[in-house]
Amino acid sequence: MSHPTPEQLHEEQLRAAQGGGGPVEYLGHRAKPHLPPWLIGVASGLVSWPAHWYWADNAAATAGLTLASVALTGATWWAGKSTTAQRRLHSAITVAASTGWFTAAAIAGPDAGPLPGLYFIGAPALALSWNIRQILRRTPEGNSSGADGGFLEKVGLAKTQVVRSEVGPNRASFDLQLPRGELTPDDVSKNATRIAGALDVPRTAIRVQENPDSASRVTLTVVPLDLLKNTVPCPGPSHPGGSIADPVHVGIYEDGTAAVVHFPGDPSAARNAMHLLVMGMTGSGKSEGGLTALAEICTRRDVVVWASDPAKAEQTLGPLLPALDWAALDMKSTKAMIAALKAAIPARTAWLAKYGYKQWEPACARVQSDGSPGMPYLIGWFEEAAKTIRETDDDVFTGISQEARSAGVSLVISMQRASGAQVSTETRASFGSSWCHGVRTETDARFALDDDVLDAGAAPHVWKDKKPGYSYLVANGVPETFWPTPLRDFLTSVEYLRWTVVTFDQVRASLDAVTAAAATKAAHRQYTQRTRHPVPGTTPPEEPEKGNAMPETTYAAENEDDQATHEQHLEADLLDEDDDDPDLDDIDPEQPLPESSTVVHFAERPAPQDKVQLSPAHARRAMEELLAEFEAEGRTVVRPADFMAHCDRHGRSRSWVSGQVAAFVMAGRLAETEETGTYLIVRDDEEEAA
Repeated sequence: MSHPTPEQLHEEQLRAAQGGGGPVEYLGHRAKPHLPPWLIGVASGLVSWPAHWYWADNAAATAGLTLASVALTGATWWAGKSTTAQRRLHSAITVAASTGWFTAAAIAGPDAGPLPGLYFIGAPALALSWNIRQILRRTPEGNSSGADGGFLEKVGLAKTQVVRSEVGPNRASFDLQLPRGELTPDDVSKNATRIAGALDVPRTAIRVQENPDSASRVTLTVVPLDLLKNTVPCPGPSHPGGSIADPVHVGIYEDGTAAVVHFPGDPSAARNAMHLLVMGMTGSGKSEGGLTALAEICTRRDVVVWASDPAKAEQTLGPLLPALDWAALDMKSTKAMIAALKAAIPARTAWLAKYGYKQWEPACARVQSDGSPGMPYLIGWFEEAAKTIRETDDDVFTGISQEARSAGVSLVISMQRASGAQVSTETRASFGSSWCHGVRTETDARFALDDDVLDAGAAPHVWKDKKPGYSYLVANGVPETFWPTPLRDFLTSVEYLRWTVVTFDQVRASLDAVTAAAATKAAHRQYTQRTRHPVPGTTPPEEPEKGNAMPETTYAAENEDDQATHEQHLEADLLDEDDDDPDLDDIDPEQPLPESSTVVHFAERPAPQDKVQLSPAHARRAMEELLAEFEAEGRTVVRPADFMAHCDRHGRSRSWVSGQVAAFVMAGRLAETEETGTYLIVRDDEEEAA
């Protein structure tokens, strides 16, 4: 027989209380829960008559009934050891009195001696005692509070009702109805440690989630076993070659759900672009988590990463350096990167406004309607940001963080402790998302997590550095129910990071000309001559020795077939010129040739140079290095032909080289002159003066 749920009982009682069905139905409904003791009493009195008729003169039955009465009373006392002392005693007295009267009535008769009086006084008294007990342990709504066996009362949540429960593998959830006006969700959160102790589970196994529709209801979740204790290797790119607008997978929650972050905003999902604070003490695994996220980002087609680590240099970012457009590994270049970001924001917002974008979206990275190249998303990632803030200004990221979202730029700062002494209040307020690993104290945790998340059960201070890779993710696009839920960061090996760099080298975007021009004007040589790390397995352009002049350039053909065609045309031109020479008409073709007086030795044709097929990004770096060589030689002007000799070696066409020269003009490295096809090299000191 199925029992109605508490919600159905509540609705039925509400209809009865409002007069649905009349007073008779209402009284009948209210009396139903109290009828069982009375029905048992009436049944005992009626059954005693046939029992007496069968067993009145039977000595064996008399002994059996007596023993059964004693045994049933003892069994009731034994079975009640798991309940409260009052319920155990009440139950034993009821069974002893009932079975004792029934035994006497079956032997002597229900109407013998004092038995009728004992029945008509004792049976109602026992039934009423159970009714009173039932009334005292029920709320006005009629929901039972005894279903928890007194557990909630033990942990300081007396009168709290369990209105719904859901039990799954390694997870149990209970919807609690708090006594209105007496307890609040904060009281449940404060007693979370007592609940964990009573259940013999870790403090982090208890989660408390407030009901958004009622301040008198909470959901208590218990996860008894730690399913994250084993490391989880990175399963590979989640969206290889996809857009940065797709979720970036960084780990896995304890129930197997993927932990993701979103960098760009999405108006359709009412989600803003993200600035992320990554925090955790030494040994908590925050750097490994950051590498996982960066490796995932480097598999996308429409994002560029500028990363800084002035404290550890290549120790953390080393395997991913070839995938970064700019890696600032000292304080001087880090300051230049910050200046470049500040300059890039207004330039990027102006470009977005020109093409009608309110914020960055994947369409921004595509070729625009007028044929202009697109603009990829930009992520500025600052490892060990505490050193950067300490040696610059505690408000160094404030202006950038407040303005960057609208320009298609996300900031990520990683540090051990985002205290007020290191990060200003304005900066911390601009970083609405946080990824918190193990910390030393609860005070440290409050620098990254809101009080609501901590009250709901988040406790990174319990882990400290004992559980590296454990973290909480409070970020745009992450459901609030997951905020207090622990996750385990994916573990990425060095081999996987190198594989990511090599495999997606042709997929990754190059920086747009607008951002590059702004960075050049703000950072000068720190940007234009930044160190570019070659992709493993490729041959980087050889750096010429300083002071040596470049060899005289020639106009090389695109390939060997073009060169052969060029030679054929040259030979035909020479033959045409010979036909027009009048002196050739006097020569007798049959006359023997005179002996030669001078022998001229022609040089053998040089062996063709090996061509190196470079990626667009590496070819662009080679162009920048060539321009730096020309500048080091003391040249003041250059022509596109000066670069043409190297287009074969770089695997690029002449039109591509011309496009790069135009990009140098836009970036401020070259300036047009009055002579067509001639460009003036703009030196750094001239840029600063401008």
